[in-house]
Amino acid sequence: MGILTGKVVLVTGGGNGIGKECALLAAREGAKVVVNDLGGGTSGGDEGSAGPAEMVVREIKGAGGEAVANSDSVTSRPAVKRMFEQAKDVFGGLHAVINPAGILRDTMFHKMTDQDWDLVIDVHLNGAYNVCRATIEHFREQQDGAYVLFTSTSGIIGNIGQANYAAAKMGVAGLSRIIAMEGVQKNVRSNIIAPFAWSRMIATIPIKDEASAKRVERMKNHMRADQVAQLAIALCANREVTGQIFVARGNEIFLMSQSRPLRGMAKIEGWTPDTIANHAFPAMKTMMYDSGATTSVFGWDPI
Repeated sequence: MGILTGKVVLVTGGGNGIGKECALLAAREGAKVVVNDLGGGTSGGDEGSAGPAEMVVREIKGAGGEAVANSDSVTSRPAVKRMFEQAKDVFGGLHAVINPAGILRDTMFHKMTDQDWDLVIDVHLNGAYNVCRATIEHFREQQDGAYVLFTSTSGIIGNIGQANYAAAKMGVAGLSRIIAMEGVQKNVRSNIIAPFAWSRMIATIPIKDEASAKRVERMKNHMRADQVAQLAIALCANREVTGQIFVARGNEIFLMSQSRPLRGMAKIEGWTPDTIANHAFPAMKTMMYDSGATTSVFGWDPI
């Protein structure tokens, strides 16, 4: 008996990386799993293949679990509806959605094409909307459901060259928060994970200097997808935790802060641009965030 015995879980991007590890662990913990994977490349530029999802299904079945493959795209609303219908038709229901499906189109913002922007927003932000919207009424009606969505430190902290990815992932954070708030009375939970883990997507990040090479090597050796999966599966099973942002990094788990006021100032007679520039900004300066990237915040080796 596992912590997901009797549950049905949909995992998008389940053919590789974090998605694959989530699908395998969900099955080991007793869930019946719909393994979705388009089978495309990390840049979203090819047509894809049903192979990766089917291979994971075979692995689950070979270990005695139950699973079915799906090769539709999270960017298509009719296709996502079919994923949900497949879960109901094959396994009789759905109780959790894990949504790590994603692509990267990294480039400096001043060089970014409209296609670079649209593709990443479509997969990450619209994809998260699609899987949630297709299933939310079902979760509310059965008064039980869990979403495990994926954000990134590229969004909540920042990384150069990932404006499209960061914008999408911050959008996912807002989406998850509202779903959690609106779902409290119906036992519908939503949490997000910002993962540090070696994956096909991470492997596409350009290595431009020795520091970035060392950073990627640390991620490859010490931050694995199966470590992220442990947190994802726990969030599927837990009925108390909702509306939170977590970072999973090797054997470390961080509960992240969410935006709240840091310091407030008032001026009885009202502000002018001059008094704001010469009074308010200097007074707040010590509490302003710098422009450092993720590595400036997580500056130590993973455990």
